[in-house]
Amino acid sequence: MSLLKIPEQGGLGANTCAERAQGPAPAVLRRMAAFLYEGVLLFGLVMVVGAVYSISVNQQHGLHGREGMMAVQFLALALYFIWMWTHGGQTLALKTWQLRVLAANGQPISPRQALGRFMLSWLWFMPAWVTAWAAEQLTGMHNSGLLYGVMLAWIVIYAALTRLLPQGQFLHDLICGTRIIDNRKQVPA
Repeated sequence: MSLLKIPEQGGLGANTCAERAQGPAPAVLRRMAAFLYEGVLLFGLVMVVGAVYSISVNQQHGLHGREGMMAVQFLALALYFIWMWTHGGQTLALKTWQLRVLAANGQPISPRQALGRFMLSWLWFMPAWVTAWAAEQLTGMHNSGLLYGVMLAWIVIYAALTRLLPQGQFLHDLICGTRIIDNRKQVPA
């Protein structure tokens, strides 16, 4: 079976994706920059999907049909990520930062891996949301500052975990058998 060779800019002297999948992950700061940029881009997706949903159900108040809106938004995000990861391994933000998602063996990820990666990537947020919700239940007060503080702290902790994990990958990538690699041209020494 041949190793995947994804065409890259420059082409000459580029290592295969499979070879790069065995090395260390790109720098955490670079991956976090792509994470932040992804959030900016997803804002547009969420707004368009929300507008289409609101018009289609004749939503006249923000709380009317809220559960349906959340389900449609979740489905739109899942479709976006699963499609992009299984068709080239790059979302728009990953293309910009020249990163790629592959299976640990260097092959493109399967739809099942992509779905698992999407579901497990909520580890970036869910522990912080649950902690803030529990604190709100205990105190009886809603404190958005607490939520944002807990989320920021958790994101820093989750990113810092890469120092403890093999080859510096994120926890959800390790569990799913996926990897983020540097997609820039690599020149052999």
